[in-house]
Amino acid sequence: MVTRRTFLAAAAAAFVCPVAWGRERPVKVGVCTRDVAGAAKYGFDYVEPAAADIAAMSKDQFREFSDTVLASPLRCYAFNSFIRRPDLKVVGPEVPTSALRGYLEGCLPRCRRLGASIVVWGSAGSRNVPEGFSREQARDQIASFLKMAGEVASRSHVIVAIEPLRRQESNILNTGAEALEMVRRVKHPNIRMIIDYFHLREENEDPRIIEIGRREIVHLHFANPHGRVWPHDLVEDDHYAAFFGYVKKAGYSGGISIEGQGTFEKDGKASSEFFRQALV
Repeated sequence: MVTRRTFLAAAAAAFVCPVAWGRERPVKVGVCTRDVAGAAKYGFDYVEPAAADIAAMSKDQFREFSDTVLASPLRCYAFNSFIRRPDLKVVGPEVPTSALRGYLEGCLPRCRRLGASIVVWGSAGSRNVPEGFSREQARDQIASFLKMAGEVASRSHVIVAIEPLRRQESNILNTGAEALEMVRRVKHPNIRMIIDYFHLREENEDPRIIEIGRREIVHLHFANPHGRVWPHDLVEDDHYAAFFGYVKKAGYSGGISIEGQGTFEKDGKASSEFFRQALV
């Protein structure tokens, strides 16, 4: 039986000794998935499931998933897809503040129990600005939500990280520069940001944002932008070198998660080797 003490000890141990590629590599590499067995088999450091899925689990379902994670050498270092429920809107004429707070108070502790340090807020459906709605008011509402999220996150010792999303998915917070501005506006230690390479390329943003925002960037997502698939080779995209150059120049030492189309069986070995080479 997994006790609370055993759980916390296992979670703490998971990142004292990174599983893959040794202590000399400071950047942890994970995959956006719940398949801890597959990630462990192919030498990744962690998995990044959807927070919305964890929040929607019954107590029994959550206990079962927790047992699966604890039986693995890996943990859920990060979570994505923070908010999916259509009733939980951060922006618009009617924002359900009490419901949002309740959701945060239920979701974030569960994420932490599974080993999370980072919960990524992309969740375009929760933040898209309705047609005709004031964009300035939308930014005010986002800032208010993030201050509340930071307060709740601090109690679970996790960081909520804003994810810039390409314009095809979101009509606000599309670039790293815009996310950085929001982080600096909110001024809460538990509100930071991520950079997703796919979205950065889609928005044609200068990867120097990694150096500019090095104190605020706590996580990275990655996919080969040509098809949004798992990366295999450093020559796939002519912007890889600049991106990883800034990652290393900035002294980044957080996690980088594959988020794209692919499978461990087809892509795991090649992607694992890709990051080994890219992060040297």
